[in-house]
Amino acid sequence: MPQFVIEREMPGAGSLGPDDLKGASQASCSVLRDMGPQIQWVHSYVTDNKIYCIYRAPDAEMIRQHAESAGFPANSIQEVRSVIDPTTAE
Repeated sequence: MPQFVIEREMPGAGSLGPDDLKGASQASCSVLRDMGPQIQWVHSYVTDNKIYCIYRAPDAEMIRQHAESAGFPANSIQEVRSVIDPTTAE
């Protein structure tokens, strides 16, 4: 299944506390359950003013639907074409 990187512009995201992050995670998971197993949240990186999420889904449109239903921005949705790491250099 294709994997995507979603960039969410969320000013102050890095200042969110554990309860805020838990609430956002619960909202996301609730929508994912309703949408079915074809869309999966892998994990997210929280920075000062953005959250970068990794999802698996058949297409970007499904990710847009999830963002709209969950009330999260999806400022950029990019399909991952390759994954590299230090072992790629070997």
